[in-house]
Amino acid sequence: MPKTGCCKPYQTTLGIEKEYLVGEQALTGMRVIDLTQYIEGPVCTKRLADYGADVIKIEPPGTGDGARNMGPFYHDEPHPEKSGLFLYLNTNKRGITLNLENTLGKETFLELVKKADVVVESFKPGTMERLGLSYETLEKVNPRLVMTSISPFGQTGPYREYEMTELMAFGMGGPMYHKGRADKEPLKYGATPTLYHAGAVAAMATVVAYYGMRRHGKGDYIDVSIMDTQLGTMDGRASALIQYQFSGKVASRGAPMGVGPAGTGSGMFPCADGYVHFYGGLRLERQTKMMGDPPELRDPKFYDPETQGDPLVREEYEAYFLSWLMNHTKQEIFELGQASGNVCAPMKTIDEVFEDPQVKVRDLFVDVEHPVTGKVKYPGRPFVMEKSPWAIRRPAPLLGQHNTEVYSELGYSKEDMVALRQSNVI
Repeated sequence: MPKTGCCKPYQTTLGIEKEYLVGEQALTGMRVIDLTQYIEGPVCTKRLADYGADVIKIEPPGTGDGARNMGPFYHDEPHPEKSGLFLYLNTNKRGITLNLENTLGKETFLELVKKADVVVESFKPGTMERLGLSYETLEKVNPRLVMTSISPFGQTGPYREYEMTELMAFGMGGPMYHKGRADKEPLKYGATPTLYHAGAVAAMATVVAYYGMRRHGKGDYIDVSIMDTQLGTMDGRASALIQYQFSGKVASRGAPMGVGPAGTGSGMFPCADGYVHFYGGLRLERQTKMMGDPPELRDPKFYDPETQGDPLVREEYEAYFLSWLMNHTKQEIFELGQASGNVCAPMKTIDEVFEDPQVKVRDLFVDVEHPVTGKVKYPGRPFVMEKSPWAIRRPAPLLGQHNTEVYSELGYSKEDMVALRQSNVI
């Protein structure tokens, strides 16, 4: 079992003191200045913070990260300290306010950079240069600095300054063209997986550069394009690009529910209490075995790859298959299917996910206590590290919660803090 130690208690601005236990983590000792907002940037810095990095999140005074105004909100009450998106993406970070448009604010930022290992920003390309805080400038202050810039299309190219939505990212860089029904318009995945994926790639790139800096003594600049991160994804885009390069063929969109490229018995099917997914085709005999090997399905025509393409043969098999499915629950089907060597799984609703025994055994959700929302379950660690554990050391910060703590580390006195507030610096 990994050793555990006690982190120092932290004091919230509401006077609530909390203490979290955690052992030495993989990124303990890394200090990150986080200038990002909304999703992709905070995903990157959350990955670093959750594995031990000291992430100092900088927000504009008064307004904060724009994600504070995005739902869902705790108990459906819109409030900058109750955004589920913000609370989840900013755990384990210390939060301060700082006005980078202000001359004194820029000087203060440079003082932070002197003691940092990494700066992560997600402004529109050219913004850091306009502020006088380009990588070239920061590198002079701290030659060992790693800086990661995340933007829609990257820092170079004809699209450099173009805006982008998640839908655009999925359509231009992702596999959207061949997602959905063949007789309908292309579809994207629900929510914003493209932005989460880009953030995860940025985190990986940042860690690589950080350990490169530790090895060679020199910092580096990382240019992460959201579109670039989608071109190599393995959810269909990479295989579609390879197919085009080798055959000149453009991938087409899929077929209706229950019919997939793997043939008969493939796709999503209804059952007694929801839906299940099967991958039939060449494995179809295993599905027949799962159903008790009924005599009605022993005809070789159902299993011959050539005759499986016949719609009438497929319809005949799946009529019996659907009848059997409707007499069983998805959990029963899952267990029977797996026991028969099928590739199958139940489609679970979110409340069922919380109660799933696999999820419970592996502690995939964690309770986080926040001074405004109280104790709420959050998604937990993305992977397990035995000797340098993932941990929630603190909840997402209140706006400006750690101003006194962080600025005092730079040598600022109480009087200095008052002056900074009066000058609209923090």
